[in-house]
Amino acid sequence: MEEGRKLAVSLRLSPGDIRKVKKLAQRLGASDSDIIRFALKSTLARLAPLCDHSLRGRALLPVFLEAGSDLFKYFDLDAARLEEIVNTGVSKSQEVALDDLQPIALAGAQQTYARPRLDATKRALAKERSVFDQEDRLSDRLRGYLYAKYIQQEPASDVVIE
Repeated sequence: MEEGRKLAVSLRLSPGDIRKVKKLAQRLGASDSDIIRFALKSTLARLAPLCDHSLRGRALLPVFLEAGSDLFKYFDLDAARLEEIVNTGVSKSQEVALDDLQPIALAGAQQTYARPRLDATKRALAKERSVFDQEDRLSDRLRGYLYAKYIQQEPASDVVIE
């Protein structure tokens, strides 16, 4: 396919989704196809790091944290598949522990099941450092913990001292 050329694509939508698209289009003064293109482009932008096969390990963590339960719900992801996507081909220093991926998968599937697991993780780490704020929502607590552990702090093996 040529890069500048557009293609028509057929997709199946439920009657409820079609009604929502039409209501959005009417309210925004746009066409139905404008709404669908917006939804597609915003989703592709949100998931863009998954298109870059050079990104692995902790670099992929924000995608799964920010996309939330949508990815798990629509693609039937579980902890084993998440670990495969995130950790395949990464060095030990860039790997995300399965114990940290499981609450992401659980939170994506059902927050009530993930809360006890996250609370246990929180208690275990509380002696080392405080990584949780007093947010009420599980996803905020989980996001804060994982960002603090994998994104904001570089492990000692990644630090180069000259």
